[in-house]
Amino acid sequence: MPINSLQSLAEYIIEGHANTKLAVAACAEGFVLRACVEAHAKGIAEPILVGDIELAEKLAAERGLDLSPFEKYHVPEPAEAVAKCITLVKEGHASAIMKGKVNTDVLLRGVLNKESGMPPKGVLSHIGVFNAPNEERLMLITDAGINIAPNMQRKVDIVKNALRVAKVLKIEEPKVAMLAATEKVIYPAMPATLDAQMVAKMAEQGEFGDAKVAGPFALDLAVSKRAVECKGVENPVAGKADILVAPDIESGNILYKSLTALMNLDMAGMVAGSEVPIVLPSRGDTDRTKFYSIALAIAMAMEEKE
Repeated sequence: MPINSLQSLAEYIIEGHANTKLAVAACAEGFVLRACVEAHAKGIAEPILVGDIELAEKLAAERGLDLSPFEKYHVPEPAEAVAKCITLVKEGHASAIMKGKVNTDVLLRGVLNKESGMPPKGVLSHIGVFNAPNEERLMLITDAGINIAPNMQRKVDIVKNALRVAKVLKIEEPKVAMLAATEKVIYPAMPATLDAQMVAKMAEQGEFGDAKVAGPFALDLAVSKRAVECKGVENPVAGKADILVAPDIESGNILYKSLTALMNLDMAGMVAGSEVPIVLPSRGDTDRTKFYSIALAIAMAMEEKE
């Protein structure tokens, strides 16, 4: 089935009968528990609750949520809960991890620990997936949450992570826009423009397979056909981008939250590049965003099992 919306992503997993186990670190957080209950009820995932189970049960009771179907481990200290989730993954008992009430830096430190963690396959990067406004297709934005000021080589890895997600979403010949403030290379004042140009040239040499990569592109040139006509740009990515690659975490985070806070769009967000997908919800994310984020991570886990 085509995956052209976040809802169809959820339906794709339900039809696949994944029953994939999701380890939830520091699970005692109301919105996370609600998303887990919904994901279980709809056949998206089998959550494993790790954290302060007594508090989680109290929060669930206040919200009318039933946690009885879930496997649980009472590990109240957040860093230890992260470690337990990592152990569950290493033992093959879980295929994805979700952040609960634990700081992102604590979770990532546990994941990246060379001795007890899960050394990444490459660079870790955050990827957001959302319904394209006024179109029946999905779009991706990266990186809004992990890499602060990535250099050119790290941007190459960020693009590759996004392309892996695009493949799971069945986006054929994905179009990638390397974003900047202008379409011109202005160096050294705007180093991101040169990075974008170099990554685009690497695409021409086959670095990213059948993906089309262009840049530097201002946001309007990447997504607006009207802007393309006004600026007279001829490029297969212009106005049709599937993947938006931000030059740094600040612009990426602002764009991400512009979509969620100003446009009220649902977003599925996860960290790619680790041994298993990581759901890394923001405290301000809606229940729907958390639910769809679980769906995205499970879709990635299903792909990696095959």
